[in-house]
Amino acid sequence: MPPAPLELSTEEARRTLLNLQGLARNPTEKLSKEALYQLIEDMGYVQLDSIRTVERAHHHILFSRNQTYRQKQLDTLYENGQCLTEQWTHDASIIPSKWFPYWKHRFPAIKKKYRQSAWWQKRVKNPKKALQLVTERIEQDGPVGARDFETVKANIRDTWWGWSPQKAALEYLWRTGELAVVRRHNFQKIYDQTHRVLHEDHAAPEVSRSAFVDWACRSALERLGVATPGEIARFWDALSPADVTKWLNKAGADTAVPVSIQGRNGNGARAAFARPDIEQVIDALEAPPNRIRLISPFDPVIRDRQRLERLFGFDYRIEIFVPEKKRKFGYYVFPILEGERFIGRIDLKAFRKENRLAVQGLWLEPKIKLTKGRKQKLEAELDRVRRFVGLDRIDPGITGIISS
Repeated sequence: MPPAPLELSTEEARRTLLNLQGLARNPTEKLSKEALYQLIEDMGYVQLDSIRTVERAHHHILFSRNQTYRQKQLDTLYENGQCLTEQWTHDASIIPSKWFPYWKHRFPAIKKKYRQSAWWQKRVKNPKKALQLVTERIEQDGPVGARDFETVKANIRDTWWGWSPQKAALEYLWRTGELAVVRRHNFQKIYDQTHRVLHEDHAAPEVSRSAFVDWACRSALERLGVATPGEIARFWDALSPADVTKWLNKAGADTAVPVSIQGRNGNGARAAFARPDIEQVIDALEAPPNRIRLISPFDPVIRDRQRLERLFGFDYRIEIFVPEKKRKFGYYVFPILEGERFIGRIDLKAFRKENRLAVQGLWLEPKIKLTKGRKQKLEAELDRVRRFVGLDRIDPGITGIISS
């Protein structure tokens, strides 16, 4: 008879996630190049996003873990594939370059999907010609961006998000591994041939499907600590829950161990799995700093909304795609993390021409009060964010902004 699953509290599962995802570290410790790389590898990925209502997501994600982080630090690791590269997880994300071989087996399926897609054929119009054009241009001239191709602006209804056929071809070649992003200029991708950028990582042999499944499950569980099959599958968004369940059925105690997570407030337990050293991990857990931090809407800790609600009791949805009149909160609202619980959300916007950070709304969770001490901590975080994005003042501050 197998031993009973290890019983964990919600608090232990929650603190494990925050520790493994870098939110329990000292946020004031000087962040070296090596420490920044290690932080990103420990997290697994950092999602890229173009929205700059305050600061782009990848920069804010890193800043929320270490207040000494500055935007140029990421460029030194990312440009030319030195240590990091850009690939597709659940979205465009920065990952360690050494993991590129695990993506190789995905490229043929992506290529087949696009080649068979009427949607693709319509938007690129003449795939063979478009792909040949951009391939030959990069072969001859080196790194290029979509703007380096002189094209006539097509009707937006006939292009992929308004892209020219050449831009769509560049994205296709990147998604299928033939091109890599060497850097971004004003957030626009600059592409080059992958073998020129990633060198040894590109030359490494492709892993088998079974080896990829094993790596994806292990690496996800290492970074989550405790997770259900669905949560493991959603981490890289490259597996189905069935893939994970099959892997778990074969896994031994040195790979994953069954656990039971007690529900919040003593409500029913939930079956899950943990990395094999989970007891040692829990013994070494540190309490997250008791400061307040504003968390990016694209942060890996809150990306899995089901897990977020179950572990933290926090119901969060980003409303950038919701029509303004139907929004409950605002366009780009940050969850507010105090220690290890989410206490509310805040609507911020950077008005760069006016050199000010605007507080447009503040919503606290039920039973959370804006005490004097909490107000001071929130104001301190707003000032850190203000300085991070290079603005002179906060306007109008948080007094009187609390929304119902």
